[in-house]
Amino acid sequence: MVAALWLSRPEGPPVNQRLATALLAAPALAATLAFFLLPLARLAQESANGPGGFSIYAEVLTNSRYLRSLIDTVLISAVVSAAAVAVGGVAGLFVERHAFPGRDLTVSLLTLPISFPGVVVGFMIIMLAGRQGLLGSLSQPLIGKKIVFAYSSSGLLTGYLYFSLPRVVATVMAAAGKIDRSVEEAAMVLGASPFAVLRDVTLPALAPALASTGAICFATCVGAFGTAFTLATDINVLPVLIYTEFTLSAKVATAASLSLILGLVTWLSLLTARIMLGSAVNGGGA
Repeated sequence: MVAALWLSRPEGPPVNQRLATALLAAPALAATLAFFLLPLARLAQESANGPGGFSIYAEVLTNSRYLRSLIDTVLISAVVSAAAVAVGGVAGLFVERHAFPGRDLTVSLLTLPISFPGVVVGFMIIMLAGRQGLLGSLSQPLIGKKIVFAYSSSGLLTGYLYFSLPRVVATVMAAAGKIDRSVEEAAMVLGASPFAVLRDVTLPALAPALASTGAICFATCVGAFGTAFTLATDINVLPVLIYTEFTLSAKVATAASLSLILGLVTWLSLLTARIMLGSAVNGGGA
């Protein structure tokens, strides 16, 4: 706090300002070193402790089981992120722009799933579409068979979408509340249709928020464990595969290499979102 106050003084000597900046950055650097860089270095070391050293990465990426799990994880996360942005974007924009009875209750219900642990979300999907779930009980007398999809990729998609929607809704509501409505009104006065205003004014203004929340949804889905552990009995996603390789098979080097690959995929998604966000901002300001 003292360093921050000193740094804010315009008359402070440059040397003291640099010292204050270093003092302010020290806790963040220490936390980054302790909780990010050191664990990554440890994972890299463990991944090289196998018989083949760092060649384990080539083995992992050429192993059909591991590669299939990586592809499935990325595809499911990408589909969920796109669906969450589409559905949550519409819902967030609507509830932000319209006043109606029960609006506050609707917003609270839309954002409620963010408070549930992944295991609880998985349990809820089982109660909905499991072997003894609600859909099965209703479909049995109607069509003569139970509708069961909780343990397949469809169930996993539903679970991921359930806890991804609140993030999108909350982000879009915050972003939509900051849009200058006079620009939209001016476009309508000039003869633009509501669809044209949405396409040419509203969506470009929301693009940075949609890109960032989509990347966060993707990263969350890629690394989600509780929901996948509960539901993924017919599909192997990477977090569950890492868990089984480490705990059941005692393949520490393989689990470590898969963890680093998972982290790299997540980092690349966030980096891509930042690049898209920067392009959108620069393009909007041009």
